[in-house]
Amino acid sequence: MKAELLKRFFRAIASSDQDAIDKLTYLVIEEERSKGHTLLADQLENITKKSQKEKPTNISKPASSVPENLQTLTELSTSKRFNLPLVTIIPRDHLRHHMVLPINIEKRFCRIEREYAARDRLAHHGLRYRQKILLYGPPGCGKTLGAERLAWNTGLPLLKVRFDAMVSSFLGETASNLRLVFEDASKSPCLLFLDECDSIAKTREDSQEVGEIKRVVNTFLQILDEYQPSSGLLVAATNLNKSLDTALWRRFDDLIAVPKPGEQELEFILKETLSAIEVGSINWPRIIEQMRDFSAAQAVRVAQDAAKRAILEREELVIQEHLEEAIAEIKVF
Repeated sequence: MKAELLKRFFRAIASSDQDAIDKLTYLVIEEERSKGHTLLADQLENITKKSQKEKPTNISKPASSVPENLQTLTELSTSKRFNLPLVTIIPRDHLRHHMVLPINIEKRFCRIEREYAARDRLAHHGLRYRQKILLYGPPGCGKTLGAERLAWNTGLPLLKVRFDAMVSSFLGETASNLRLVFEDASKSPCLLFLDECDSIAKTREDSQEVGEIKRVVNTFLQILDEYQPSSGLLVAATNLNKSLDTALWRRFDDLIAVPKPGEQELEFILKETLSAIEVGSINWPRIIEQMRDFSAAQAVRVAQDAAKRAILEREELVIQEHLEEAIAEIKVF
């Protein structure tokens, strides 16, 4: 648990602020789950639910200091069979929002943000801002980062759908869970993020897919037609755009292909990631040539690995050799 969160937790306990304790308990559980500590998170969640059931019901609770929209979001549905949360709320201070994109793609992201900011003026003229966005492209190119950036710049809470909880092998349960997610998200402004949406949107023409998958796709298409975000956004992302059902594409207001970075973008990502440490004389054209066809995520990893080498070798100066060794390791995979 982060030190700041721990201090806030103890302050809430010391002041007997039950609303703050409940909110911080939820944040602790989600932080542990985001670290991959699923068993611990589930155990903490069960302890919390048991404690809530044992609380006396005749004591009136004081007015909550939590904003109404966050109260709504923290009451989102769970899967009926396993009682797992269907979405994860990503705290604002965990959102990454600095992206390096080609100018034409950057303009399209900016257009979404500008339209959202001017949504009332657009509505006055009978126009609707772009509400449903599909991001597609190769792994590591920045689709998840794009969703986080949109949430940051619009000020919307980011709700990430948990397909591990939503997708079920039981007949009709996946479609039911899917409807619950969209019904809850429509109650309050938020950015609903469906990462790897191909898991519920595969083409229905594939003869190898079972009937249940096709029913889920039909439900998803119907929901997209009906979904009207409450001053929010829907962002879906996929690496497998060729496997998506053809009917899905026209359900979105904007389709953005997020490409791998070019030479200029790669160099900028490296220098930006290394900005906190001293960098020696680097032959940047040679480094960029060796990183041909790298994704943005791979470029960040190269810079971070090189910085770690410099620190561990007590040089605290990134040199050509550090970068080339990091590049060589990534090329092995």
